[in-house]
Amino acid sequence: MNGKMIIKTVSLAVATFALHTAAMAAQTQWPEKPVTMVVPFPPGGPTDIVARLLAQQLTERLGQTVIVENKGGANATIGMQAVASAKPDGYTILYNTSSIALSPALYKSLSYDPKTAFDPVSSTANIPLVLLVNPQVPVKTVEEFKSYVQENGGKISYGSAGAGNITHLGAFLMSEGVGLNAQHVPYRGSAPAMIDLIGGQTQFMLNTLNDSLNFIRDGKVKALALASIERNNDVLPNVPTLSETVLKDFEIGAWQGVVVPKGTPVSVIEKLNKTIRESLVSEKMTQQLKSQGAEILGSSPEEYGVFIMAEMDRWKKAVEEAGVQSN
Repeated sequence: MNGKMIIKTVSLAVATFALHTAAMAAQTQWPEKPVTMVVPFPPGGPTDIVARLLAQQLTERLGQTVIVENKGGANATIGMQAVASAKPDGYTILYNTSSIALSPALYKSLSYDPKTAFDPVSSTANIPLVLLVNPQVPVKTVEEFKSYVQENGGKISYGSAGAGNITHLGAFLMSEGVGLNAQHVPYRGSAPAMIDLIGGQTQFMLNTLNDSLNFIRDGKVKALALASIERNNDVLPNVPTLSETVLKDFEIGAWQGVVVPKGTPVSVIEKLNKTIRESLVSEKMTQQLKSQGAEILGSSPEEYGVFIMAEMDRWKKAVEEAGVQSN
């Protein structure tokens, strides 16, 4: 190799190294502007509540504002589509729920593939579901509830936040597990479903705990059991679980986490993961999540990815059994 070729080779190597270094430096400096956290549900709901708590913590730790943008509709697929098609630069992130695992089974055709459209970042929290009944239903325990529904087969109905929603599938699986014949009444969100439960138009509902606490404390609904393995000693210490009463090992929660568009730089994912996990164990967020009955999670990107895939397999079977599918 002659001198000129050596010089050209060295120059090319230096230029390539410089570009790589500049790219790495740019990624390391993330974020240099506000970050948008898409919440695929309307404002004020159980998911939105936790997302805004996290966004506040991330804002303080990242030094840039994390803006919550609500894009609700179609069981969260509208918001997920928006993030799936966003630029993978770390400035658009998705605060996802278990809906990310439900959508492949619920919809025949999606404009994105939930299995490949996102890179996982971290799990954040799990909100247990709680079995609620209208106060006029003449039962005090979940065992009495089981007998009451069985004796009034076909006359009892339950509400949900929508067909295929976790509140629907959770109640369906519970009913199947304990032999209940009840009619499903889907609503456009948990708020109208709770209104009709309180009014007596439906008799029971399996709803997210943080969305139900105020109604339970005000006596507008009765909490009979939690759909978790262990009791929640933070907010409902005297309410048993379905697992310890009528349906052993039954556990369904509205889990949540953060994913980003596929192809987001690894350095950004790692920084975001670290910041999320620090936020989750902060005193302020820990207190607020526990006061809502939420279980604090947190995981590596790899762990969260494995979990999401496992949940996709789990809910595919549940959706088929429930006979639910959207176009």
